[in-house]
Amino acid sequence: MTDATPMATPIASPVATPEASFDAIVVGGGASGCLMAAKLAQAGKKVVILEAGPPVTTADLWSSLIWGRRIHGSPLPPLTGGSEPISINLNLAWGTGGSAAHHFACWFRLHKDDFSYKSTYGIGLDWPITYNDLRPYYDRIQDEVGISGDQASDIWTPPHDPYPMPALPVLDQGKAVKRGFDALKIPTSPMPQAILSQPKGERAACILDGWCGAGCPIGALANPQVTYLREALLAGATFINNAYVTRVLTNPAGDRATGVEFFDAAGARQEISGKVVALGAYVLDNPRILLNSASSAHPHGLANSSGLVGAYMMTHIGGQVFGLFKEDTKPYMGRTGGELWSQADYTSDEKTNGYIGGYQWLCATAAKPNDLLGICMMRPELFGKPLDDFLQTASHHLATITALGNDLPDEANRLTLSDQKDQFGFPLAQTTHSIGPNQTKMREAALKQGQEIMKAAGADDIWINPRANQHILGGVIMGSDPKASVTDGFGQTHDVPNLVVLGSSVFPTSGAVNPTYSIHAITLRTAEHVVNDWDAIA
Repeated sequence: MTDATPMATPIASPVATPEASFDAIVVGGGASGCLMAAKLAQAGKKVVILEAGPPVTTADLWSSLIWGRRIHGSPLPPLTGGSEPISINLNLAWGTGGSAAHHFACWFRLHKDDFSYKSTYGIGLDWPITYNDLRPYYDRIQDEVGISGDQASDIWTPPHDPYPMPALPVLDQGKAVKRGFDALKIPTSPMPQAILSQPKGERAACILDGWCGAGCPIGALANPQVTYLREALLAGATFINNAYVTRVLTNPAGDRATGVEFFDAAGARQEISGKVVALGAYVLDNPRILLNSASSAHPHGLANSSGLVGAYMMTHIGGQVFGLFKEDTKPYMGRTGGELWSQADYTSDEKTNGYIGGYQWLCATAAKPNDLLGICMMRPELFGKPLDDFLQTASHHLATITALGNDLPDEANRLTLSDQKDQFGFPLAQTTHSIGPNQTKMREAALKQGQEIMKAAGADDIWINPRANQHILGGVIMGSDPKASVTDGFGQTHDVPNLVVLGSSVFPTSGAVNPTYSIHAITLRTAEHVVNDWDAIA
């Protein structure tokens, strides 16, 4: 990791007149796009990153509820439906760095069984790769970005290299909820997080002020601004903000990507040509772009001979349990992602619990009065003086634990193109997502256990929030069979070999862990493959 550029320096300026041709075009300036661009540029490739949103540098990341909202959301939120609609507002981001600019840095690895769900449990899908295929890339990523964790008490992570930094401390809120886990003999561990517990180059160690959701101006949190975007620019990559990509362009036969179409900040249509196109846009935008790229050679959307572009949309099924304690828990301190975790109930079979799969607990989320995960939203039924009274108490005595469980891949959970269109005449995304009895049983089991944990911890008042889901995955899944998947194990589309897809779009299963770490590991593997096989791919 190089430290040649001061972090406060603006690192992503709009380019008014992009060059006509590049070796690689990367769509999306988030976690996967910036990592892909960095590795290709470091290998000597001429790379451009097209980001739909405005510039966001470390100087724009303020610890403020109002300022933090500037990097959340989207001007074109997708339309949602189904019995369990995808929680769009928890995931959308806008600007340089994408969702990773303000992510919570809960970096866990998928388990070995997550890669072989169909083979192991007779349900869901299998990946075309294994944990052992991905382990070296997980290990490399954790050293490059800096992950803090407790090697001794982490009993759940599959075999891995030691964490490069010691765990961040457990504060008052974490200590309060830990009493409940300990009383019920449920093991916990300090959470492995992509947040520095020690300085790394120019990046400072975390000061535990709980503003991760607004970004991290000191560089303790591993957002693209201080990791791979910085590396990409130092290696010579071009970054273009306000570049709204609408289609991938191909040759007449439709078997080679030749570039992309985008609209610039002035609303003018532009084209850029490239030898390799990598779609690292938002998870819902990748399939939308492919479906919008229909042509005479691909009448149902680009790379869609399987008919599965947009299929198998997944989320993480979960919910939160809250408690008020007599002691001052200082819930405004810590990290937005939490302080402790437990995967004691991560995996189970139907014979044991009546459902397949499981969940993890993320404990002691730092909460401000009114934000994405703010205290005000924890009691949405309160208004006026009752809400004010609640805030007065909860701002000093609240504790939270969050259940995050696996979803099951279902072809019927899809992203399609809506009849409604954006300002350039392209259809918006429409998502449909429902869950069945398996996920419903799992969620209820988790929330029941969570209330027992809070009671054992000594909470006076315990409640749960409305059911919710987190993260979005799938839509352009990888697989070994071109008839049953869209990409191969490296993210190359089966139909168009020089078109690769990045990010959680390619996940065939969800696992029960936050996806950002796996996104990085998979992208690093893809980037290495593209560099090594450049002549065959490009």
